[in-house]
Amino acid sequence: MNLLSFNVNGIRAIVGKSFISDMQEIDFDVICLQETKATVAQVNIALEPLQGYHIYANEAEKKGYSGTAILSKKSPVSVSYGIGIDEHDHEGRVVCLEFTDFYLVNVYVPNSGNTLLRLPYRQRWDADFCSYLKGLESKKPVVVCGDFNVAHKSIDLARPKPNYNKSAGHMQEEIDGMDNYMSAGLVDSYRSLYPNAAEKYSWWSYRAGARKRNIGWRIDYFLLSKSLEAKLTSAEIHNDIMGSDHCPVSISF
Repeated sequence: MNLLSFNVNGIRAIVGKSFISDMQEIDFDVICLQETKATVAQVNIALEPLQGYHIYANEAEKKGYSGTAILSKKSPVSVSYGIGIDEHDHEGRVVCLEFTDFYLVNVYVPNSGNTLLRLPYRQRWDADFCSYLKGLESKKPVVVCGDFNVAHKSIDLARPKPNYNKSAGHMQEEIDGMDNYMSAGLVDSYRSLYPNAAEKYSWWSYRAGARKRNIGWRIDYFLLSKSLEAKLTSAEIHNDIMGSDHCPVSISF
């Protein structure tokens, strides 16, 4: 099974670029999208040219903000939206598909913000989302993917020292949140296969030609239950796919 995750930074904008042809060419079984910035109806309309997928989208109450969607060639056993906690379920950040052998969770984790105003909320989110994932895992294995808005280790960003404990995405509190996912038994699929791979990033600032210079951050992940790690056959970062300030990441198992 081939799974792709992509923060598109606006589904209606990216479909005007090479997104549809890119997705047709790679032809993955499941495509998980974050930051669609659209209503469910708008997502469905934007993705009409991409045939062969069932579409399950979640939207934020605030228009043009956040939003997630999963495109799947296979119909799931069940679908759910949000994590069942009112504080967290107004921004369209989670879609979960239950398949026969595992749960697939697509997430757009809250950003702490340039002034770190949302860092305390982000900490509550990480704790509650981890509990949600463990609840699912008590029934069957879990694959969770998306934009986690954190570079977990120093190797995961080009300039760790200037950003550590100064910039959203590399605060110790955010790193602790990711550590807690690992402590709870989830595995970073990319690091499982490539523990020492450096200079592979999934997000670049639009400023100062950061992507061209590869001054980036790895903040998009596939985490999976330990029981699935042995089935993992690939974990890739698709730097060649353009259209967003992120690039897609994928796994096969």
